[in-house]
Amino acid sequence: MAGVLQRFEQRLEGAVTGAFARAFRSAVQPVEIASAIQREIDNSAHVLSRQRMLVPNDFTVELSSPDYERLAPFGVTLQNELAVLVQEHVDEQRYTLAGPLAIALEETPQLHTGRFRVRSRTNASVTPVRGQRMTETAVRRSSVVLEVNGLKHPLEPPGVVIGRGSDADLRIDDPGISRRHAEIKVHTSGDVTSVTITDLGSTNGVVLNGHRVQTASVTNNSEIRLGNTTVVIRTSGEGA
Repeated sequence: MAGVLQRFEQRLEGAVTGAFARAFRSAVQPVEIASAIQREIDNSAHVLSRQRMLVPNDFTVELSSPDYERLAPFGVTLQNELAVLVQEHVDEQRYTLAGPLAIALEETPQLHTGRFRVRSRTNASVTPVRGQRMTETAVRRSSVVLEVNGLKHPLEPPGVVIGRGSDADLRIDDPGISRRHAEIKVHTSGDVTSVTITDLGSTNGVVLNGHRVQTASVTNNSEIRLGNTTVVIRTSGEGA
C-alpha cells in the first residue's frame, strides 16, 4: 500500500505547477484522499469466489466548499492520478472492479475545511437492448420499465434475457452476473400486463425482494438482485 501511495505522490509532483502546489496547501491533501480511497476499497471488498474479491468502481470525494474551490481547477489531473492509484492498488491486491472506474469531486457545503468523505458504489456498465428506444416518451408509454444503475429501459413482450455475455439482450458488465443470468418475461392479456422472472441456471442466483427464486411473478417496485446489481421493475406505466 505504501508503494502505491508513494508512486501517486511522485506522479502528482511531476504534474504540479506553482499554482497547483499552492492549491494543495489547502487543508485537504491529495495523499489523504488517495489513502481514504484505498481504505474504502479494502473495507468494501467482498468475496465472489475463492480467488476473486469484488470492489467498488464508482467513487465520489465530498469536499468542503473552500477545499473544493482550491482543488476543482485541477480536478482532471487529480482524478486521473487517483484513477491510476486505484488501478495499481486493485492489481496489487488482485481485486476485481465491479465495472468501469469513475472518480468525481463533489462540493459539500456542510463539511468544514479540512474534512472530506469518500463514497463508493458498485456500478456496472449497462448496454441497452438492441433496437430498443430509450427516449423519455418510450419510457412513459411503456407499461413495464426496468431501472438499472440510473437508466430506465422500457420493456415490451416477450421480454429480455439479462446477462454479461454478448448474446444477452440486456448486458450488464457485472462480474457477479452470468453470461445468461435471468429472463424477464412480459405477458399481456387485453389490458392486463404481468411480469415474471426466471433464473437461467446462473452461478449466483436471482434474489427477488430479498428471497432467492427460480421462477416468480414480479410486481410494481420489485427489487431484483443479480450478482452485485439491483434491478427495479416499474409496472402500469409508473416508470416515468
